[in-house]
Amino acid sequence: MSTLSPASFSTSERKKVTTLTLRQKKARGEPISMLTAYDYPTALAMDQAGLDAILVGDSLGMVVLGYPNTLPVTMEEMLHHCRAVARGVKSALLIGDMPFMSYQVSVEEALRNAGRFLQQGSMDAVKLEGGRERLDAVRAILGAGIPVMGHLGLTPQSVHQLGGFRPQGRTAVAAKRLLEDALLLEEAGCFGLVLESVPARLAELVTKRVHIPTLGIGAGLGCDGQVLVTHDLLGLFERFTPKFVKKYADFHADMKRAFRAFITDVEAKSFPAEEHTVEMPDEEWEALLRELA
Repeated sequence: MSTLSPASFSTSERKKVTTLTLRQKKARGEPISMLTAYDYPTALAMDQAGLDAILVGDSLGMVVLGYPNTLPVTMEEMLHHCRAVARGVKSALLIGDMPFMSYQVSVEEALRNAGRFLQQGSMDAVKLEGGRERLDAVRAILGAGIPVMGHLGLTPQSVHQLGGFRPQGRTAVAAKRLLEDALLLEEAGCFGLVLESVPARLAELVTKRVHIPTLGIGAGLGCDGQVLVTHDLLGLFERFTPKFVKKYADFHADMKRAFRAFITDVEAKSFPAEEHTVEMPDEEWEALLRELA
């Protein structure tokens, strides 16, 4: 019997991925795959490829909207992109990234905004950054029946507090605190954790100590799965590329080549050619000329 790769079957043959699916994959030792998406065609391709989970990340602020960081991203912008992604997905677990100041002000506001991701954004779950300082919000959101994924390590919404996009957990004190936060988030009910830009041995330790799945981004092979920002993976974001990113394509360069070829064809009047042109029957054209005579 032949073994089918994820890309060889359609989403109609896949069951809907849930938070339980991810926990079961961790229990079986099966790696979990997650990428970011911000639009319909990308999400459609990911779902058809067999991706486990899709994160509509607030990274869209940088890689799609051109902001200097994730801080300016609004709930309205997130929900707009969530709806586009959801239209392209049948099977993958959909996770909406709660933007800056959508959950920090009060527990009530955190709960309200989390609900909007499911009600207005068609997401299956939400993700928020932070550890012990977010436990009340996490518990409230979970109390409303909304699954929550945590995010520890390099938390981009705290970039100014962290002193830039810097690896975290590199001292014994910081590593112990991160591990404690992971255990607290698990105890609060989070279904999974993103571990970003932390030492590989620390991420592996956290992964072994918690019973919920960990998704690493710049955190080594010891996590239960991996997540990347898709525009980094595809080579679409040229402002900078984190050290932990593996580029699987160079779409930015391909796009520039295509755009330059288009400009050349237009200037040379070689596009549009006959095969790209719509014509009308000769008799209709002649009738028009007679009308105009």
